[in-house]
Amino acid sequence: MKWILFSSLVFLAVGCWDGELVGSNPTPYTEEIPYYFPTMPVSLENPSTVEGVELGRRLYYDKILHNSQAMSCSECHHQSNSFTTAGSNSLAHINIGWNSSFLWNGKVEGDLEDIMLFEVEDFFSTNIDNLNNHNEYPLLFEKVFGVSEITSKEVAYALAQFFRTLNSYNSKYDKIQLGLESFTPEEWDGFDIFYSERGDCFHCHGGALFSNNLFHNNGLDAVPANGRYTITNNSADIGKFKTPTLRNIEFTAPYMHDGRYQTLEEVVDFYSHGLVWSPTIDPLMKNVNISSGVNLSASEKANLILFLKTLSDTSYLTNPAISDPF
Repeated sequence: MKWILFSSLVFLAVGCWDGELVGSNPTPYTEEIPYYFPTMPVSLENPSTVEGVELGRRLYYDKILHNSQAMSCSECHHQSNSFTTAGSNSLAHINIGWNSSFLWNGKVEGDLEDIMLFEVEDFFSTNIDNLNNHNEYPLLFEKVFGVSEITSKEVAYALAQFFRTLNSYNSKYDKIQLGLESFTPEEWDGFDIFYSERGDCFHCHGGALFSNNLFHNNGLDAVPANGRYTITNNSADIGKFKTPTLRNIEFTAPYMHDGRYQTLEEVVDFYSHGLVWSPTIDPLMKNVNISSGVNLSASEKANLILFLKTLSDTSYLTNPAISDPF
């Protein structure tokens, strides 16, 4: 896979491909990303186009992806819940164009094209004949990719193009970064808790993405679940799970890899005084043997949650450009 890094405030797609997969002059797709975001890897073999993004959007919401046409991506990833499912532990589809590993245990590594190919061929076991025999999809794929026959590759590429548009950067936090709004005193205190040793959150959840996209054993259990170990077979990875983004965390309950916590209050209580030691616990959980956590006061917990809610981007939950086209 050829790919390139585009810096912030630079278009996600520009006219720099070799034409191998491009059909009848689709329109390059552009999106401006705020300057404080990291660069996003963009495939040179799969440049985003307006038509490709729209095709991926249709596929995301279409049950035709499923082998028996029983479900679509959107069945488990609702826009109103920041593209996760209320009551389940599905990872939210938000800002994952910056990811290089996917799923709670990192089973798939690479770029969006890799995880989408896994979804098409393994998770959904898509019957490609259903797409080739459809009354619309063959023409749409021909326009985007210049192919006369649809394969799993083109389906994955179209989905990847849509996923690269599932980006959130319109929260109060973002407006503050741009000088358009200000924190309240309580939110400022929550900010300080988050970004200091008081709360010790920033090591795993810092930066514009609010996730380091790595794997950690965060002290949930004395006998932790296997987690990353099931992929690497390295005993040091027992109990390690992917760090989720905290963007739109207000709307993505329940929390943790197993969905054990239903509220942000429960999550903050856990990190405050509920850490449990195990042999592979992350060194960042340094208070585990002192006070079982960072030991926040009631007001500190409340202010930290107020800060976390500044990461809420309600426009992402209603944006018609990424909503159900049907």
